[in-house]
Amino acid sequence: MLALLIVHAVAAVLAVPLVRLLDRRAFAVLALAPTATTVWAAFHGPAVLRGEAPEVVVPWVPSLGAELAFRLDPLSWVLTLLVGGVGALVLLYCGSYFHRHDPGSARFAAVLVAFTGAMTGLVLADDLVQLYVFWELTTVFSYLLIGYDSARRTARRAALQALVVTTFGGLAMLVGLIVLGQSAGTYRMSELLEEFPTGTGATVAVVLILLGAVSKSALVPFHFWLPAAMAAPTPVSAYLHAAAMVKAGIYLVARFAPAAAELPAWQITVVGLGLATMVVGGYRSLRQHDVKLLLAFGTVSQLGFLTVLVGAGTPGAMTAGIALLVAHATFKASLFLVVGVVDHQTGTRDLRELSGLGRRMPLLAVVGTVSAASMAGVPVAMGFVAKEAAYYAFLDRPVVLAVLVLGSVLTAAYSARFVWGTFCRKPGVPDSTAPLPPAGLVAPPLVLAVVTLVTGPLAPLVDVPAALVADDLPGGEAEHLALWHGFGSPALWLTLLTFALAAVLFVARDAVERAQAKVKGVPAADRGYRQTVRAVDRVAVEVTGATQRGSLPVYLASILLVVVLVPGGALLWNRPWPSDVVLADNWGQVVVGLVVVVAAVLTVRARRRLRAVVLAGVTGYGVTLLFVLHAGPDLALTQALAETITLVVFVLALRRLPPFFSSRPLVGTRWLRIAIGVAVGTTTSLFALVASGARVGTPVSIDLPYWSYEYGGGKNVVNVTLVDARAWDTMGEISVLLVAATGVASLVFRRRMGSIDRALAAHLEPEEEAPRRSAVTNWLPAGSTVSPERRSVVFEVVTRLTFHAIVVLSLYLVFSGHNAPGGGFAGGLVAGLALVVRYLAGGRYEFNTAVPINAGWLLGMGLFLSAGTGLVGILLGGNVLQTAIIEFDVFALGHVKLVTSLFFDVGVYLLVIGLVVDVIRSLGAEIDRQIEEEVTGS
Repeated sequence: MLALLIVHAVAAVLAVPLVRLLDRRAFAVLALAPTATTVWAAFHGPAVLRGEAPEVVVPWVPSLGAELAFRLDPLSWVLTLLVGGVGALVLLYCGSYFHRHDPGSARFAAVLVAFTGAMTGLVLADDLVQLYVFWELTTVFSYLLIGYDSARRTARRAALQALVVTTFGGLAMLVGLIVLGQSAGTYRMSELLEEFPTGTGATVAVVLILLGAVSKSALVPFHFWLPAAMAAPTPVSAYLHAAAMVKAGIYLVARFAPAAAELPAWQITVVGLGLATMVVGGYRSLRQHDVKLLLAFGTVSQLGFLTVLVGAGTPGAMTAGIALLVAHATFKASLFLVVGVVDHQTGTRDLRELSGLGRRMPLLAVVGTVSAASMAGVPVAMGFVAKEAAYYAFLDRPVVLAVLVLGSVLTAAYSARFVWGTFCRKPGVPDSTAPLPPAGLVAPPLVLAVVTLVTGPLAPLVDVPAALVADDLPGGEAEHLALWHGFGSPALWLTLLTFALAAVLFVARDAVERAQAKVKGVPAADRGYRQTVRAVDRVAVEVTGATQRGSLPVYLASILLVVVLVPGGALLWNRPWPSDVVLADNWGQVVVGLVVVVAAVLTVRARRRLRAVVLAGVTGYGVTLLFVLHAGPDLALTQALAETITLVVFVLALRRLPPFFSSRPLVGTRWLRIAIGVAVGTTTSLFALVASGARVGTPVSIDLPYWSYEYGGGKNVVNVTLVDARAWDTMGEISVLLVAATGVASLVFRRRMGSIDRALAAHLEPEEEAPRRSAVTNWLPAGSTVSPERRSVVFEVVTRLTFHAIVVLSLYLVFSGHNAPGGGFAGGLVAGLALVVRYLAGGRYEFNTAVPINAGWLLGMGLFLSAGTGLVGILLGGNVLQTAIIEFDVFALGHVKLVTSLFFDVGVYLLVIGLVVDVIRSLGAEIDRQIEEEVTGS
């Protein structure tokens, strides 16, 4: 089963190049994917009909209980055959439907094949979360297919409308699925349906799930999106709106009916909305002049009929529902394809303009008439068998039966209207002279018409899977599907009554149409949708205008107040205070804590920006001292280096900001801010206190030193954790660093990096080029480019003496970090600070001379090296990013113990250096250049 989905995914990926290579012939190749699904399902048919349900379970995240679970039971088997078979025929139809070298056919083919795979995964899924994923995939793909012609406003609007409605229902369904899964203790659908949870929560969950099914299958009041979706190309209507997407909701109702049909909320929702949809859709269909819209409203009506049958909760109704499911998928897909042929050849779908098409295209007329007859329930087609079984199933519920008969009358009437409007001659309308359609357009609907006609006499074959599905429902034995039940059958007399009333409606069609036109004041669902959308937009504008005022302090205050009131209020309500609280271990911590508090208070009171930055740095260095007092040298080293580089960045950026903060806020606002700050600080401290005192289990840190050395090969627990145990987290963090560096550079730079060297060459005078050429002996070759008033001889001498030593120290930290304080991050920061010192001593030209490589190369090489280290574990038979320990003896060096995570650390080292280089070039060298240009006016 998983292989089928992979085949569809591969076909979707290859669809674009295939169409560009083979043009329309590629559709026949792509049809092999759904054909494979059909053949596979047919091959497993005997086992399914014997009551054996093939299952495939692929563990995904075992620790979370997540898995990929697929199951082929009788219900999913029937849907799989329909999804695959009709999908293959529709793809073959596309080969003749699209024009040669159609620019949009490649994308259309890819999305349609992807939709076929998503629909296949939906009906095979045996996991609730997995079901939802495929459910939403069909929603997204249908949006792309309906909006295929993006140049048309109607197509864009219809696609967005279908997306909004079905996504709304899908989100509600997701909540219901989660509630059911949590209540049952399992997300396996087969297990959940066997032991279905009870209670109010389960009832609410069922209603939410039905909301998803109702919106997907276009039941009242969400039925309006389906007729609007007729803006899509005909193959989309024939597949999504006849055999696939709209059947997803029907499938969901049929799947949950055995467990939930006895709930009153289920019966009211399913039967009530189903009957209303059947009547509304049939009524609206009788007044359509566009034959495609006629079929669209007819589809709405049939979907209501199907919902009533599969959701009624009785074996007889379910048997009839499965029969109608097969019949509807075949005859409605055939009818949509016939309409596509008519539109393709004549250029119109208006039944007032079509005349004599039956004589012009007799084979197409036969195909359309047979399919319409099955839709109307005329013997001997499958539609007749399904309708007879439906009448039988509701003989004991006269009210429901009466509405079903009324809906069937409307169905037969609009079926006759379709045949007459499409193929018959009309007075005053010239006969069609359209060219005959190619065989590729006629063959797919012909095959579907033959299927719907042949399955009627072969109804006992359809009865086998239908009976297996119905067996899961409580109640007596269902009436078996059959073509003939005798003259004494009540269903037969109801069928005759249906045809008689439908004939009256058809003969009096003009009078009926005039009467419908006179009916005023009937609320239209699509108008309600538009008004709802406008109201939501208006509310959004008002709320945004009231809250999004462009004030960062207001935004921050709102967020912080929510933190204080919601979780802080819960904390005060429960008061889970720990009993054994130690304020300090020694007086050193108290002193450092007081310094940090004083620095923080002075920071918020500072008027100058630079003073505030320095004071904020004091709080950071105070945290460094706390780490030292707690015997955490590795953390202290990293904190000190990060604080230093942060100070440098702030100072560089402050050059483009005013030296003083704004005189605001006013006194009243200032006190409000102080109150918020105190409240947030107190709440956060209480959170930390409660969280640290709530631990009841044995800390994992106790065994970390042992496991770090045994499995990570190092004695520095912090570094081993970063490059081994939590290597995936570190990989994500350094990726974020790379993105941040790229963002900073893109915000600051206004010219290409390659122009730096040219600018340097242009700036140096001829007599100053000698220092550049003698860079081997001169440690500050571009130092002479700094203006005399900004040069410091002492600073340059100190830089010359310490730069190389600092670089060597950074390398030492990298290579010793696995067993001693250090590591790639600390080493990279040390090397970056060395480059910062050289920039401060020699200016921007000196920095570009010292680092002639683009920062992007350093960032990329660092990430590539760290990620590539993950493959070593696989090559050595382990997992991704798993450390391998290699030990060997080297002459003169002795025993060498090498861990592969060292290379991961080297990658981090290069990436951090690249980050610092990018920041200095952006906030340092580039801002220097901008300031110089502003001063000189160039």
